[in-house]
Amino acid sequence: MNAMTDPTGRGEVRFLDTTFRDGSQSLWAMGIRHGMMEALGGDLDRAGFDVIEVPANPIFFKKMVRDLKEDPWETMRMLARTITRTPKACMGGAGGSLNGFGTPTPAVLNRLYSRCLAEIGVLNRAQLMANTGDQITRMLPTAVPFARELGLKVAIAVAYTISPRHTDEHFAETTRQCTAFRPDAIYLKDQGGLLTVDRLRTLLPAMLREAGDIPVELHSHCTTGLAPLVYLEALELGVRTVHCGVPPLANGSAQPSVLEVARNARLMGFTPVVDEELVASVSQRLAGFAAADGLPAGAPLHYDRGHYRHQIPGGVISNLRFQLAEIRMEHRLDEVLEECVQIRADLGYPIMITPYSQYVATQAAINVASGERYGVVIDELVRLARGAYGEDSGYTWMDENLRDRFLSLPRARELEELDRRAVDDMTLSEARQAYGAPGISDDELLLRAIMQGTSEIDTMRAAGPPRRYDSAGLPLLTLVERLRETSAIRYVRVQRGNDSVLVGNRAATTGGS
Repeated sequence: MNAMTDPTGRGEVRFLDTTFRDGSQSLWAMGIRHGMMEALGGDLDRAGFDVIEVPANPIFFKKMVRDLKEDPWETMRMLARTITRTPKACMGGAGGSLNGFGTPTPAVLNRLYSRCLAEIGVLNRAQLMANTGDQITRMLPTAVPFARELGLKVAIAVAYTISPRHTDEHFAETTRQCTAFRPDAIYLKDQGGLLTVDRLRTLLPAMLREAGDIPVELHSHCTTGLAPLVYLEALELGVRTVHCGVPPLANGSAQPSVLEVARNARLMGFTPVVDEELVASVSQRLAGFAAADGLPAGAPLHYDRGHYRHQIPGGVISNLRFQLAEIRMEHRLDEVLEECVQIRADLGYPIMITPYSQYVATQAAINVASGERYGVVIDELVRLARGAYGEDSGYTWMDENLRDRFLSLPRARELEELDRRAVDDMTLSEARQAYGAPGISDDELLLRAIMQGTSEIDTMRAAGPPRRYDSAGLPLLTLVERLRETSAIRYVRVQRGNDSVLVGNRAATTGGS
């Protein structure tokens, strides 16, 4: 560690790494590849992070199969082999739906998914949401004991937003209710990067009081440019663990850079517990991967008041921009974001986080593309109108005329029947029959449930093994690989001071054999 001993003795600052999960989701539309994580995971593991987030969510599984053509289960096993010292975490991790953007999956499959991740060794901490739906009454009473049964630590997230119904009292009461489950941590999750220093000064003390002896962490995004300052204020107020990423998967719409936060924390008299030299090396190599693949690097953003209107998280904007480009509508992004403002108010101010932010953004894109508001209504908004996500989703604040309109649609009755068949008491044997897979492995069953079929899985497997990324950012290894491509150069001598390395080209001396 290259942290200095601080004379003020203000204590340690610890870090949860978000590079592979939230950094990739926020900046690369979940485009981080198996080979990148394999090349860097070992050094991240040795860098001193308290926890490393991994892309073990079903939404990442879909991305890996559909777009990256990589086997997500092989990626999970690789991460378990590569990251052995540091606990690994993912959002969910002890419940939730495998198909959060469509037909609910049987609860027995959701539990099997978490169990498989835990048995592989890629899941050590379940990160559970508390206040975007009725999780405190519907999910946490069973999810927390299940996580404990799997041997997992539990962290409960209290999602932040701005609306007429989300006051300091709301967040304090939510924190108090979370303490009943005795989680290992509670964290304030500012997915939209909406926190300001002034807002934090009233909100965080109220949460800390209710949390008592349970540690409170902070997770924010740099979407408005304020998160680095908010993190430093959180340290002053008593938070000792913050969620950060490694550049280039930091800043922008992702989390603050661990290198910047560590440096500033030291100047404030704290001792950052992270190997900054090793992290800087990881950052350099990751930047090489990004440059080779034409992927963007997160950069500090200017303050944008518009984010306080639409509140769409950076990861959703990243994916929305990607999807609009595919249908040649990227020039209408601002229109879509403005439409999100009206839709959110109509729906009763749901917190703009997965899955609601995706629902709102999808409906907004449809409205803008068609030129008619709610001419076509996505299934998820019909479910919301029916109260399927509970009161905390905004159901009771929803515009009554709009709710009646949604519930009068023929599709509303179809969805009610469809959801009724996805019963919680379905057995694993019945679930296998439902997916037409009575004799296959658990991995395959779950993958078919996530992908809703086999065609995309077959295409993924036909693409072959994942690409390796060993040499990006490693000049000597890159030189060796380039020499293999030519017989015109017999050898290269690399010298630095009194040290030298002679690299011979076998292709030049043997005629390429």
